[in-house]
Amino acid sequence: MSRAHVQSAEPTAAEPLGPAGPSGAAAAPGGEAGPSPAEPATEAPFLELLARGASADAYEQPVLAARAQGRPAARIAALDRAKLLALRVRSELEGRRRREAELSALFETAHDLAGLRDLDAVLRAIVQRARSLLGTDVAYLSLNDPVRGDTYMRVTEGSVAARFQQLRLGMGEGLGGLVAQTARPYVTDDYFEDERFQHTSTIDTGVHDEGLVAILGVPLMLGHTVIGVLYAADRRARVFEREQIALLGSFAALAAAAIDTANLLTETRSALAGLERANEIIRDRSGVIERASDVHDRLAELVLRGGGVHDVAAAVSEVLEGTVEFTEADAAPAKALEASRAEGHAVRHDEDWIAAVSAGGELLGALVLRGHPGLDPVDQRTLERAAMVTSLLLLARRSAAEAEHRVRGELLDDLLDARDRDPRLLRERASRLHADLDATHVVLAARLDGPAADAEHEAAARRRLWSAASHLAATRQGLAAARDGGTVLLLPLTGGDTATGLARRTARQLGTAVHEAVTVGASAPVERLTAHPDAVAAAYAEGRRCLDALRLLGRTGDGAAAEDFGFLGLLLAGDRDIAGFVERTIGQVVGYDERRGTDLVRTLDAYFACGMSPARTKDDLHVHVNTVAQRLDRVGRLLGEDWQSPARSLEIQLALRLHRLASPAQH
Repeated sequence: MSRAHVQSAEPTAAEPLGPAGPSGAAAAPGGEAGPSPAEPATEAPFLELLARGASADAYEQPVLAARAQGRPAARIAALDRAKLLALRVRSELEGRRRREAELSALFETAHDLAGLRDLDAVLRAIVQRARSLLGTDVAYLSLNDPVRGDTYMRVTEGSVAARFQQLRLGMGEGLGGLVAQTARPYVTDDYFEDERFQHTSTIDTGVHDEGLVAILGVPLMLGHTVIGVLYAADRRARVFEREQIALLGSFAALAAAAIDTANLLTETRSALAGLERANEIIRDRSGVIERASDVHDRLAELVLRGGGVHDVAAAVSEVLEGTVEFTEADAAPAKALEASRAEGHAVRHDEDWIAAVSAGGELLGALVLRGHPGLDPVDQRTLERAAMVTSLLLLARRSAAEAEHRVRGELLDDLLDARDRDPRLLRERASRLHADLDATHVVLAARLDGPAADAEHEAAARRRLWSAASHLAATRQGLAAARDGGTVLLLPLTGGDTATGLARRTARQLGTAVHEAVTVGASAPVERLTAHPDAVAAAYAEGRRCLDALRLLGRTGDGAAAEDFGFLGLLLAGDRDIAGFVERTIGQVVGYDERRGTDLVRTLDAYFACGMSPARTKDDLHVHVNTVAQRLDRVGRLLGEDWQSPARSLEIQLALRLHRLASPAQH
């Protein structure tokens, strides 16, 4: 407590003493004077206690002694007020001493960091000081392993269990895994009773071996990236104070700085090694020029004999002594690809080099030189020249493919208009285009949503969209056609993909290709197209409804299917997937009841029927109000904390009603 603080607090404590003022001599009942001048001042015994650093219990003794001696009530009251003020001063002094010790430890750790030689020694010092200042039984530090995707023990202090010292925690597992995953501190006063954490047998066994109960964990951050977790733990129940959490966070910041400094030293040594190799690069200069001449001849030969883009990549790989690959525009790093297209040069991305393959402002793909960070300027121009040759080859191939695209569009038009109902003919036409109409497909309606300067600009944009959609359909063994001012695609659904994922990916791919926002609505998966040609037209109508819904909601440039719109999806979908809506909305609650024989669904029904009043709900269910609260708490854990928000509760009530209607025997 500062001097000003003490001075400002003293009159407040003295004012209630009585008419005699701050002297402490309050008037006794009946007009008698207070304590005589011979009596010691009320503050004196407490000042002595403060001077010798007595325990908090000792401050009660002067008051008890005054009562035992039969002192006047005013004297006892004054002593009691002086005791409270002295305890406040003692608490402030203890806080100052504690903060001084904390700052001293932080300064010592920062000094260790400034003279960093051994990273492990610095980390051990941080963990030891954290344990000492927080007064915990154990302190330890774990680091994230990006390769294995988990976090592992690096330093421990006070640990006695070998299995605990070798623990590895998956992201999201246990308290530490949750801190590493969310980049937020977590604390528990009883770990085994805390259901916020994902308990695993491996972690719980290690913690049990160590005997830990209360655990505090804070993240080690480098920028916005979590690189590890710093912990303090006790073998008994304990509540960690806010100041202790902040102190451990300060030590975590120093630990992260130590790790970053060590990494920088490693990078510096690597850079010095790179400088040593510079002389070798200079000696190889003549060889670089010869390689450039060689690749020029090879590229010219490829163009003359009609080679493909992968032939170009193979030729450049051989000349540059690296791995060169051609990738689609959506598979290349977006920022690096756009920078290369704008600058007209290859640009570096991490350990790779990216050269945009473009024509007329349209991105056709990219040439990627893998694992070659020290690219020579001459070799860089060679990569750029190869990208230009690749664009010429792609344009030549596109002109040949446009005829095929028109054929694909005609087949899709026939499927949409249901003119050709002969399954055999449909299969034959699709087979010639390498499309399989017996596979499960999704119909997607795509439309440009960027502002059009004039009619000519809009027409050109639509042509680019149709061209990009046709190219996408050809590479995915699908079909594409221009229709209703936009484009319709019929694409196969593969593996674990969903209509939503396909719609969003298609919107992103088409938008990247045409440099404008493209909105895509998707139908539900459609099967047996040749047996039911009308299903394609119905699916297209569903995709159009999803497209219109996205535009009305302002989600231009996005992709979605009916399943993304909650209960509104029941109106948008062609087949009214009621079971799917119920499963997505309350499936976890229904499944929990089925597995455990609980009554959460009926409790939810009653809760909403009673106006979301727990008191009326317990009367309706004939249970205790605590039972209702426990069930609703379990519902919140299953459905998420926002389940009672207006939007979520509306969907949940609709799903409950649909579930009840679909299962009348259970209600």
